[in-house]
Amino acid sequence: MDYLLLPADLVEAIHDRVLNPGELTGRARDKSLEGALARVENRLAYGLIGDIFDLAAAYCVAVAQGHCFNDGNKRTAFRVMQVCLDLHGLAEPALPEDTTGQIIIRVAQGHMDEGALADWLRGR
Repeated sequence: MDYLLLPADLVEAIHDRVLNPGELTGRARDKSLEGALARVENRLAYGLIGDIFDLAAAYCVAVAQGHCFNDGNKRTAFRVMQVCLDLHGLAEPALPEDTTGQIIIRVAQGHMDEGALADWLRGR
């Protein structure tokens, strides 16, 4: 399957849209968004992405754990995951906010890996 990859400028635009008034804008100085997204491309190149759920989970983990933005990293990670699914024709069902929030926090803290997140998405 051919996957649509998300460029850094799209991820940055998504980030800008999730911010609330008064939150810090822009990228973190010592982090590379392009580097975080390259993790996804490398996983794809090495055959570690089996389906769209794996791809969406890889994007979520890369953004959540990359901490590339000054604020809103977890919200950006969640929205990037949703956009990835949407672009590939899989509309994300409405998920309970409290459950989803806890999942994304676990991902950001490294307590949930890509495989577990992909499995969670498949179960939705």
